[in-house]
Amino acid sequence: MHQIASTRADSSRRWWVLAIVVAAQFMFGVDAFIVNVAIPTIAAELQATPAQIEAVIAIYLIAYATLVVTGGRLGDIYGTKSVFIAGVAGFSVTSLWCGLAQSGPELIVARLAQGATAALMVPQVLATLHLLFSDAARARAFGIYGIVLGLAGAAGFMLGGVLVTLDLAGLGWRAVFFVNVPCGVIIIAAALRIMPMVPRRAGTRLDVPGAIVLFAGLLCLIGPLLFGHDLNWSGEVWLVMAAGVAIIAGFVRLERIVARRGGMPLIDLTLLSDAAFMRGLAAVFFYFFANLSFYLVMTIFMQRGLQIPPLQAGLVFVPLALTFVVASRHSGVRARHRGTLVLIEGCALQIVGLAALVTMIEVVAAPTPLLLALVLMIFGYGQGLVMAPLSSAVLSSVKPASAGAGSGMYGTTTQIGNAAGVAAIGAVFFAIESAMSARVALYAACALFVLSVTISAVFLSWMRRASA
Repeated sequence: MHQIASTRADSSRRWWVLAIVVAAQFMFGVDAFIVNVAIPTIAAELQATPAQIEAVIAIYLIAYATLVVTGGRLGDIYGTKSVFIAGVAGFSVTSLWCGLAQSGPELIVARLAQGATAALMVPQVLATLHLLFSDAARARAFGIYGIVLGLAGAAGFMLGGVLVTLDLAGLGWRAVFFVNVPCGVIIIAAALRIMPMVPRRAGTRLDVPGAIVLFAGLLCLIGPLLFGHDLNWSGEVWLVMAAGVAIIAGFVRLERIVARRGGMPLIDLTLLSDAAFMRGLAAVFFYFFANLSFYLVMTIFMQRGLQIPPLQAGLVFVPLALTFVVASRHSGVRARHRGTLVLIEGCALQIVGLAALVTMIEVVAAPTPLLLALVLMIFGYGQGLVMAPLSSAVLSSVKPASAGAGSGMYGTTTQIGNAAGVAAIGAVFFAIESAMSARVALYAACALFVLSVTISAVFLSWMRRASA
């Protein structure tokens, strides 16, 4: 760890390292949003069912969620640099596979592999920030991280619309995946040159049984949400989900057994007894349960319900994402003075933005992309107030030695929330859309969003009272 310490002292170099890892986070974020814009086109060309549409997004998140703790732990064992580079390389290769997919099922499998490789790459980003910026520069570093999240959203929405519309070289939607390949090559080259090497910890190894059990449990718990509608929510669907709950409970017991035998559990069990950290993870789950699913249903609503072309639909979100960036810049300063209160304010502002959106759609028969973009800026500013300070607040109690495990648990929780939200809210949206209308389906999705974010704000309020 002496090399990390020396890097911390070398202020110039650590900011270059920050640039490298947030570039990978940027690529990961772009991929999430660029696919949303292309989903209707993908569905039409591959003749994908609604369940397959959800699965293209959710299976990626499930793979990431079930393996991100493993990725974080691998970073602790083998060093963030080695695992980070392996993750970026894998993400680039699997992105190429996604772009070459010839059917809905093949794309789903490729997205599963892509999510798995992202689970190696992304935990090293927060772990690196946590290790390199434990001084006064921490708020600035996490502020940059939040800005990158917003720029990734803007770039993803815009680039997705542009690539699908231009149909470069006849590639159509496939170009949204191919774009990751050259980006990955550049990031790997920079990481090999600049990132510090952390030596492997002697006598440590991966908890393989724990990784397998966690993967099986989360897959059983979330997977049935994707195809429950197609299976008419039969008894077998609920049985598999119940089995997932039982497997997750067994996973915790298994990890305690590993610890008693002197092994290295997949998760840091001391974090489970950290009340502030666990409350933070609960807030994270409910917050992310709502957010990514909103972009999915809003994109489909605009293209199907309002007949807005892909390029214009993507551009609708650009002002939102740029407002997110502005709010991220403000959030660091506000968080230093107001603590977790700024997170609660951000949640409330997002709800106000949704209320304004629903009101406008109800009053204006055919809202233009410009009107939608202006209203969604309120939502984007609220989201920007929450996103970067949330990760910093939740990870603030984690010791540097557990940075990888803590960031892995944080990443798992965000993606479990994202996957569960896409599956659950997406299922409600598609069911109501087919039975009634896209407008009513959007209203139902917004109502679920408000409920979820309100619950998140409650947990954040508990965190605030505990730290007062």
